[in-house]
Amino acid sequence: MSDTSPIENTLLPYAKPLEGHVSHSRLERVLRSGRFAVTAELNPPDSANAADVFDAAQPLGEVADAINATDASGANCHMSSIGICALLTRAGYSPVYQISCRDRNRIAIQGDVLGAAALGVSNVLCLTGDGVGVGDQPGAKPVFDFDSLNLLRTLRTMRDEGVFLSGRKLSSPPQLFLGAAENPCIPPYEWRADRLTKKVEAGADFIQTNYIFDIPLFGAFMERVRDAGMDKRVFVIAGVGPLASAKAARWMRSNVPGIHIPDAIIDRLEVAQNPSDEGKKICIELIQQLREIVGVSGVHIMAYRREHLVSSIILESGVLAGRRKRKKG
Repeated sequence: MSDTSPIENTLLPYAKPLEGHVSHSRLERVLRSGRFAVTAELNPPDSANAADVFDAAQPLGEVADAINATDASGANCHMSSIGICALLTRAGYSPVYQISCRDRNRIAIQGDVLGAAALGVSNVLCLTGDGVGVGDQPGAKPVFDFDSLNLLRTLRTMRDEGVFLSGRKLSSPPQLFLGAAENPCIPPYEWRADRLTKKVEAGADFIQTNYIFDIPLFGAFMERVRDAGMDKRVFVIAGVGPLASAKAARWMRSNVPGIHIPDAIIDRLEVAQNPSDEGKKICIELIQQLREIVGVSGVHIMAYRREHLVSSIILESGVLAGRRKRKKG
């Protein structure tokens, strides 16, 4: 759903963004216009074939304003985020370049960001990253030269002040729409909005959350976000995804850090004649409820190995119909 051709995208890093914008990001344009945004996560291939990336992106690009290229999530090795972003940009998609602080130091990260920006990448999601012990190569050396807050501050400095962290001047600063992740549904709940505030103060323009399955719990989080005035300073994009079965939901709840799935949802999947269809229906209902919460600017859909469902979930949810504007307080 890119507004520009691949050739135009290669020229964007050297042109001036729209007034009031920090980048040429389609996602930024959608959010700043007040429209309800959709982002989606591309599961990176264990492959060196560009066609595998394009095949995975096709059902996402039908509905998504931006496509996240994950950076060795779960500390498991796949095709690199920057490589996927380069391919997506070439094909006319708007990617979100995810950076995990686990694997690279500040020298490598700053250089990679300049390279990504030169390729036309406008969106960057700053992550601390999972520890190597949870992945499939636990013998790897972790770096963690930065955490997500330091990474945000560094990229904001490069963008807004036109200098490296060392103070050395950049001839062409990167034009970046900066993001961070948040997990509203793990205790202590009262601290989650404070963490979001710290990320906004560090430079986050948008927030993508982990999976949301508990609307009342997330609603309480958003109330604290509004009380802090952060709904006026950052775009909150709520994470959703279709559950395949009650067994899959229980496994996620037990094994994936930060995932909270209420018993009522698992029970609903348990008694469903077709659990996969029911999981899709639940996801659609969650999206429709999330867009009614004041301060929610969009949804981020994560459908691991179920990317083929993304387009129909978004279209059936109705969030793109007339590009309805988000609710404001």
